[in-house]
Amino acid sequence: MHSTFIRILGLPDIKILIPLFDAYRQFYRQPSDKVAAEKFIRERLSRNEAVIYGYFINDQLVGFTLLYPLFSSVRMKPFYLLNDLFVLPEFRNKQVGSALLRHCQSIARSKNHAGIMLETERTNEIGNHVYPAVGFHQIDTSNFYFWDNKPENTPDPKQ
Repeated sequence: MHSTFIRILGLPDIKILIPLFDAYRQFYRQPSDKVAAEKFIRERLSRNEAVIYGYFINDQLVGFTLLYPLFSSVRMKPFYLLNDLFVLPEFRNKQVGSALLRHCQSIARSKNHAGIMLETERTNEIGNHVYPAVGFHQIDTSNFYFWDNKPENTPDPKQ
């Protein structure tokens, strides 16, 4: 019998979280950098800029999700940006991701938040299957834009 639970992760959990966070970044084709990953997570948590939930099986962290609090001016309510969801490969297809998503939905409901927004790549077959299965819908009425802060994207002031 497996013991499973979800709990909020804090600064004392960084050492168990970083290997998963680093693997998450590698899933999105980023180079491994556990030192920078730890610095990034430590800053988010110490500044209360993120909430991280971990899914445990028999006291082993096997998945996590990271929420950033944001606000909707139109709805005049806060909402969450679910920026990261990761489950170790050997624990996928075991409802870990769905359980984490449902937990986040429950938290958003309990806080009367407007909802949860997320973005994933079109090639993320797992995510694109799981998100609609737990009630997320694809937005086709809005355009999402991103300005990439790179030198080649600096506007020419002469234009």
